[in-house]
Amino acid sequence: MVLNYIWIAFFLIAFLVAILRTLIWYFSVHHHYISFGGAGLYQHIVTRFGDSGIFKTIVDSTFSSSEDAFKISIGLTGIMALWLGLMNIGEKAGLIRLFTRIVNPLFIRLFPELPKEHPAIGQIVMNFTANMLGMGNAATPLGLKAMQSMQELNPDKEKASNPQIMFLVLNTAGFTLLPVTIMMFRAERGATDPSDIFIPILLASFFATITGVALVAFKQRIKILDPILLAWLAGIGLILTSLIFYFHSLTSSRLALVSGVVSNFILFGIIIAFITAGLIKKINVFDSFIEGAKNGFSTAVKIIPYLVAMLVGIAVFRSSGAMDLLMGTIKYSIQLSGLNTDFVDALPTAFMKPLSGSGARGLMLDSMKTYGADSFAGRLSCIFQGSADTTLYIVALYFGSVGITKTRYAVTYGLLTDLFGIIAAIFIAYLFFK
Repeated sequence: MVLNYIWIAFFLIAFLVAILRTLIWYFSVHHHYISFGGAGLYQHIVTRFGDSGIFKTIVDSTFSSSEDAFKISIGLTGIMALWLGLMNIGEKAGLIRLFTRIVNPLFIRLFPELPKEHPAIGQIVMNFTANMLGMGNAATPLGLKAMQSMQELNPDKEKASNPQIMFLVLNTAGFTLLPVTIMMFRAERGATDPSDIFIPILLASFFATITGVALVAFKQRIKILDPILLAWLAGIGLILTSLIFYFHSLTSSRLALVSGVVSNFILFGIIIAFITAGLIKKINVFDSFIEGAKNGFSTAVKIIPYLVAMLVGIAVFRSSGAMDLLMGTIKYSIQLSGLNTDFVDALPTAFMKPLSGSGARGLMLDSMKTYGADSFAGRLSCIFQGSADTTLYIVALYFGSVGITKTRYAVTYGLLTDLFGIIAAIFIAYLFFK
C-alpha cells in the first residue's frame, strides 16, 4: 500500500510542480512588470523555475524511462540465465545444502519461518556475498532465485512474507565490503587518496544493515538478543575489523588491485565449485545448467511491468524539477536553523539513491566535479553512494519477479534503513573529514 501511495505521489507532485513552472513562465512573458520582492529576486525565480517546455520534458522522460526499463530487463536475461543455471547445478550437487548447513545457526534466527537447511538460505548467503564484493550483476539473479524459493513457502502468493521482507530490507541496506567502483571514480576525478572513503562507507553501510535487522526483528518479534545470534554478529564484527585494518594499510592502487582479484576469484571459484561438485555427484552438469537457465528469460519478462511502473514514476518526479525544489527547501530550512550546512551539498545523492542508482551515481560525480573530489561534499556524496541501495528499484525487481503486490511494511522499513544509513554517513563524514 505504501508503494502505491509513493507511486501516485510521484505523478501528482510532478504535475503540480510543472503547472507552477509553466505559470511562472507565463507571467514572465505576459506580465513582466510584476515583481516579487524586487527585480533581482523576480529574475532569479523566472530563470530558475520558469519553463514553457516542462510538460514536454516530462512526457519525453516517460518514453525514455520506459525504454530503459525494457533494456534493463532484457539486459538481465543473460546474467540471470547464467546464474540460475549454475544455481541449479549447485542445488542438484548438494553444494547449496552445504552452504546452508554452515550458516544455519545464524539464518534460522534471522529467518525463523524458513525450514532448516532450506535452499533459500544458501541462496541468500550467496546473494549477500556477491553484494558485499560489489558484484551487483551476480547478486541480482542470486537474489531473484532466493526470492522465488521463499515464494514457494509463502502461503499468500500476493502478500510479502516475513522472510521476504527481512531479505529485502537487508538488500536495501547495501552493505558493501569493497566499494571499488566508487574509488575508481574518485581516482578519475583527481582525489589525493581515492580510498579515504573506504572505511566510512564500510561503517555507514554496516550501521544501516544492523539498523535494518533490528527494525525488522522488532516488528517480527525475532529474539535479536539470542546468545548464538549475538556470537555470530560479534564474530562477523571481528572479521570486519580485521579486514578494515588490512585494507586500510594498503595504498589506493593496491587496494583496488587486491579487491578486484579477490572478488573475481571468489565468484569464479563458486562457479568451479558448482561444476566440480556436479562432476563428483555424477549428475549431467550441462543439462542441469540448461534446465535452470531456462527460467532466466521468463523471470526477466515477468519483471518488465514492475520496472516500467517504478522507473517512469521516478523519471517524472525528477524531470519535473520536484527533486531540485525539495533539495532547495531542505537546504533553506537548515540554514534558517543555524546548523552547519556543509553536508547539504551532498544530499541530492542521498535522496536519489533509493530512487535510481544511475541517477545517484551521476549526482555523486557532479558533486566531485563541482566541489572537488577531496571536498567534504565530494567525499560525503561518495559515502552516500556506497552506504545504501536503490530501495524502490529492489522492491519492484524482487517482488515483481514473484508477483507480490502487497508489500506490507517492506517499503517503509527499507526507506527507514536508508534514512538511518544517511544519518550515519553524515556523522561519520564529520568524524573523518572535519
